Amino acid sequence: MTDESALLREPWIDFGRQLEAGKFGIWVFLASETLFFGALLLTYTVCRIEHPDAFAAAGRETNVWYGTINTAVLLTSSLTMAVAAQAAKESARLRRVVLAGLMITAMLGLAFIVIKGFEYKEDLDKHLVPGAGFALPQPGAQLFYGFYWLVTGVHAIHLSIGIALVSRLIWVLYRRELPAKDNPEIEVTALYWHLVDIVWIFLYPLIYLPGRAS
Repeated sequence: MTDESALLREPWIDFGRQLEAGKFGIWVFLASETLFFGALLLTYTVCRIEHPDAFAAAGRETNVWYGTINTAVLLTSSLTMAVAAQAAKESARLRRVVLAGLMITAMLGLAFIVIKGFEYKEDLDKHLVPGAGFALPQPGAQLFYGFYWLVTGVHAIHLSIGIALVSRLIWVLYRRELPAKDNPEIEVTALYWHLVDIVWIFLYPLIYLPGRAS
């Protein structure tokens, strides 16, 4: 059995068409996710224009070190994911490189979640959750932290899904249930992972940098 026949799925009778359909499907999904996060970022922009001082004060309360470390972690995970995806395209002999890249990617994703957990605990201890007992006096600051909890929570969910997808790939490739060479699941998963990372690159300056330039 060839690698392509092992990867072929119903209703496709041609691997090339299956591959193109998979790419098209993930790009449609990524476009819908872009619209979703774009709407959140537009809402943030409007609120920040209306409450610039409150957003600056709230931004100074975020832990920029946690945010910076997590940014470095995600950027590194994008690199290892790209290495795995490229190795899968190059040669079947690079299967170990593919597995190593995927494992490091998953571990970095888990590291991001753990670091974010420590940051959330600090936020809770500082009473930075909108509602009764909120630590900051400015009404607009609650809008900032409402956005903060919403977008970082949604991002963490997306990242957790990505970790699960990468972990599944590691499992099936390790058991040799599917070949690594030209596996469309690797490319599709890589595109999803890169989207999650790109979203964080936009979120980082919006969350951690307001109020710190002055």
